[in-house]
Amino acid sequence: MTPILPALRRLESEAEIYASRYLIAFTVTLASLLELLDTSIVNVAIPHMMGTLGATLDEVAWVSTGYVVANVIVLPISGWLANYIGRRNYFALSILLFTFASFLCGNSSTLQSLVFWRIVQGLGGGGLIATSQATLYETFPPREAGTSMAIFGLGIMVGPMLGPTLGGWITDALSWPWIFYINLPLGILALLLALMYVPDSKYGQRAEAVDGVGFLLLALGVGCLQTMLERGQEQDWFSSPEIKTYALVSVAAIVLFVRQELRHEHPIVDLRILRDVQFSVSLVFTFLLGAALFSTVFVFPVYVQTLLGFTAWETGLAVLPGAVASGLTMAVMGRATASVRLDLRLFVVIGALIFGYSMWRHSLFTTDSGWDDFLWPMILRGVGLGMIFIPLNNLALGNLAPARIAAGSGFYNLTRQLGGSVGIALSATLFQRFQERSRGEILNHLSQFSPQAMARLAQYRALMIAHGAPASRAGTQALLLLNGEVAKQAAMLSFERLFLYFGVALLAALPLLLLMERGQFSRPGAAAAAH
Repeated sequence: MTPILPALRRLESEAEIYASRYLIAFTVTLASLLELLDTSIVNVAIPHMMGTLGATLDEVAWVSTGYVVANVIVLPISGWLANYIGRRNYFALSILLFTFASFLCGNSSTLQSLVFWRIVQGLGGGGLIATSQATLYETFPPREAGTSMAIFGLGIMVGPMLGPTLGGWITDALSWPWIFYINLPLGILALLLALMYVPDSKYGQRAEAVDGVGFLLLALGVGCLQTMLERGQEQDWFSSPEIKTYALVSVAAIVLFVRQELRHEHPIVDLRILRDVQFSVSLVFTFLLGAALFSTVFVFPVYVQTLLGFTAWETGLAVLPGAVASGLTMAVMGRATASVRLDLRLFVVIGALIFGYSMWRHSLFTTDSGWDDFLWPMILRGVGLGMIFIPLNNLALGNLAPARIAAGSGFYNLTRQLGGSVGIALSATLFQRFQERSRGEILNHLSQFSPQAMARLAQYRALMIAHGAPASRAGTQALLLLNGEVAKQAAMLSFERLFLYFGVALLAALPLLLLMERGQFSRPGAAAAAH
């Protein structure tokens, strides 16, 4: 493939590529980390954006929604695009588009321009993860496949965790445009390294025709689905005509897309890849893994910031041990499993059990919990997810032919992203419903005939009087305090339930492993190529 962008130096032989494998791994992981950081980094800056741009919360939410929707549209076609213009060309152009759009996001003076450039930024970043994964699978030899995924996994795991913390620190220390400007030096570095080191695929096959209809149907179907998930809770789900419209359009477009792709001679997404049972089962598991990862990243900060009063920076410090544990676990897994011939499914089982135990420990948190209570549950969460990530990647892509790795990687990462979106949307909905139910259960035990309730009310009334409140108003203020305590405890019970459900959901998926073959670390596609 003729390069669209100039190569600063060209890696010609497999020996040169192998010698530069860690630089290649650093390059693609850096690009993936930037993309994932921007999925969540803007969330803490939304109030500042509302003030600067004169927008409502509903309007400014599109700054996040537009980026994620653009991401999921590009993910499944990233393999096709990499084949069409060359993997190195596509990867470098994606970084360039992402970095250029980041500058214009920070420079936006209106909400409309900010949302537009966030969508462009999402289109640029969407293909980076899948292309990065496919690049690593070809660059590293079979014995080092685990190591390559450990390096890549650091970006996948750490990115979503660091986003809110880094965004909060930058917004407080500087201003919200700097959450985008921070991408410029790192994006330029990633682009230069990509031009120097990222090789083209040896297996890429350029399509002879472009399936334009398929692309439009995919963009419409997946885009409406993601938008529905992003806005569902805010719009009260299917009581809203907007959400109903998204759902109907999404279902219709996806059905037509499947029909189009199965009939087209050169489909933009090769759905025949789903005939591989192991790959299809892995998609279900990675969907749940994405839900577990992104939901816990979403729910835990809400818990510590709303009930315990943590700042964004303190929240980041609380989740940091889990991120470090996840990274170290993946590093150990990558090294150990390369030399130990064990069934990969065993690691997934152990990881799910550790994650489930961690979520049980999370469900014991209270409104009085602190740093010491969080340390080991967060570490165990990181260890559990770290043990699952690498084996599941290899199980998913291990039987695919080399030419299908890029397409499979795009599909796999799209599924994890959608799992995360569904998990967050479901968490927000369940939290609200659990809170209402818990509040009702607590209020059933509070009445004038309850000695405990009356004692607490008297305590609050005395407290108000001690702080200078008139005796005539102290009773009303005491009732308000008691109502606030009820709301706080109802929220705590809801968080406890959610944490427990996260663990149960992943454990419930373990029987799916019986549908997979006994997997070991090897170059993906080796099994398929041998037949």
